[in-house]
Amino acid sequence: MVCDRCGMIVRQQLEGLGFTVSHISLGQAGITPEPNHEQMQLIAASLKVPGFELIDKESDRTVEAIKNTIVELVHHSDLSALNTTFSALISGRLNRDYAYLSRLFSNAQDKTIERFIIEQKVEKIKELLGYGELNLNEIAYRMGYSSSAHLSGQFKSVTGLTPTEFKNHHSQTRKPIDQI
Repeated sequence: MVCDRCGMIVRQQLEGLGFTVSHISLGQAGITPEPNHEQMQLIAASLKVPGFELIDKESDRTVEAIKNTIVELVHHSDLSALNTTFSALISGRLNRDYAYLSRLFSNAQDKTIERFIIEQKVEKIKELLGYGELNLNEIAYRMGYSSSAHLSGQFKSVTGLTPTEFKNHHSQTRKPIDQI
């Protein structure tokens, strides 16, 4: 889960199955009573209806935590204010070695963490371009790029368009964050 609405939907599904929900956070839910194997299957089926998936392996939870950390940083932080690298932030938040996290993510997602970060940044850039409030230099600064040329290069590598072409091309749509 990456948003409050997702948490609300998960809470409704779990309460609909008769569980008491004590908390819901990114990728986790505290429920009572402790579900048995059969109830876990019901929970999994119930979560599939609105498009969620039950994560029961530690490696899957770790990959989801990496994705949630990146989404939170890219979409809800001022990247220009970060005084460290994504790798250090991810490693610090998950208390794991970055090389391990990188291998785990790549094996599970068929893309690197770096590529996932770039894809998330591009979606945020699309959003900022759509608002029309900032020029490209301001967007580059806000998104933590060293220059608008660097931003443009990454943007074009992902979308096939320059930011200006994207802004002027009204048929382009943004991707939902959970489908990147």
